[in-house]
Amino acid sequence: MKKIAVPTRGNAVDDHFGHCEMYTVFTIGKDKKIENSEIVPSPQGCGCKSNIASVLKEMGVTTLLAGNMGDGALNVLNCNGIQVFRGCKGDVRQVTETYLKGYILDSGEGCHSHEHHGEEGHVCSH
Repeated sequence: MKKIAVPTRGNAVDDHFGHCEMYTVFTIGKDKKIENSEIVPSPQGCGCKSNIASVLKEMGVTTLLAGNMGDGALNVLNCNGIQVFRGCKGDVRQVTETYLKGYILDSGEGCHSHEHHGEEGHVCSH
């Protein structure tokens, strides 16, 4: 079983990871098909300062398909063992199915609109 999380607003990928309405978490079966989806409410506050990375990790999420996010949030997710693909747009289920077919790569683009709220030291403690 694999779990993929998608920051969601309505039924679409939310372009602002830290301020999304909710997260849609898809459970993927052995045949790379979506078996189940559940909604996780978004915690209040910036994505890099909230506990969403650890919540998703506890649920078994290993991949996050996102529109955009800052480096702080990206580092926190990576430290929790969650691989992030940025630059996703559109319906959350279609984006997830596209990813499962191998067509999504990380855009490499970070969000710089609210960069570094003084959290420079996000380093994994391994």
